[in-house]
Amino acid sequence: MMRCVRIGVFVVAARFPGQEPGRVLADAVELITAAEAAGFADAWIAEHHFMSYGVCPSATTLAAVAAGRTSRIGLGTAVSVLSTQHPVALAEQAAMLHHLSGGRFTLGVGRGGPWVDLEVFGTGLERYERGFAESLDVLLGALSGGPVRAEGEFFLFRQVEPVPAARLRPVVACTSDGTVALAAARGLPMLLGMHIGDEEKAAMVAGYAARGGTAKDHVAAGVGYVADSTAAARRELRRSMPRWLGPGLAGYVPVDGRPRPSRDVPGYVDLLTRIHPVGSPEHCAETLLRTAETAGVEHVILMVEGLGEHRRTLENIRRFGAEVLPLLTR
Repeated sequence: MMRCVRIGVFVVAARFPGQEPGRVLADAVELITAAEAAGFADAWIAEHHFMSYGVCPSATTLAAVAAGRTSRIGLGTAVSVLSTQHPVALAEQAAMLHHLSGGRFTLGVGRGGPWVDLEVFGTGLERYERGFAESLDVLLGALSGGPVRAEGEFFLFRQVEPVPAARLRPVVACTSDGTVALAAARGLPMLLGMHIGDEEKAAMVAGYAARGGTAKDHVAAGVGYVADSTAAARRELRRSMPRWLGPGLAGYVPVDGRPRPSRDVPGYVDLLTRIHPVGSPEHCAETLLRTAETAGVEHVILMVEGLGEHRRTLENIRRFGAEVLPLLTR
């Protein structure tokens, strides 16, 4: 049976009702240091704007803080939204983190959505709808270790030498066939979301390979919570997560008046607790191994903040490290 060779944490900086955003961010850094002590391979940080779903507006900034407080654990962004920032500026930040972390940083990027962020940051809906491939190519040029120039629809500038130079390969969040095709064409690994199960992940990996994609080191996001029994773990998350997801998902505001996406929050939580490692230590390990075997993804990052209480989240991380991770290496 294929083994999951890397298990990381996925830090959303989720704000539950009544929590102060600055405290949530400070707690998020502590979660990363706890994950390092517990034996997790890496910690990936989400970026969100103007919403309680996640209160970290700069994943690279939080990664920089975490880099200074850790020594071993890998750090990544899941993701930095490319549609709302200049790709060369993002490449400069990634290069700094690469050098200052001793090579522990991985840049994850995504297209994002048609949200009000596009209006606030001035990049516009057209950049979101048509400009992702061009933005990605400019980013890749700026992370090639050499000079970069642009002569496209959205970017036009003379050749410059990024300083500091770094040669990095981003990971691309993929939720559509078009993005899978783009990642495959550039030979970049995919980041697959926690909203899909193993069979859907397997289909995306197969589609990537069919389009000539060469990367094998894809990353899959999920939810992770370990308890004495699977029934107890699912019951606790089904009780706690809707308090975060309800107002959190309501924070997605379209920029152009299109209907806001709706989701059956209790049904979504039920799905997440069924398809991801939520349960007893043995159930969690079996679920992770099944993902590796079925989906062909050997790197899984787990959102561990579902309880909404910092003390219990720290305990979840410690238990996962002590009781689940050893079961994956037998």
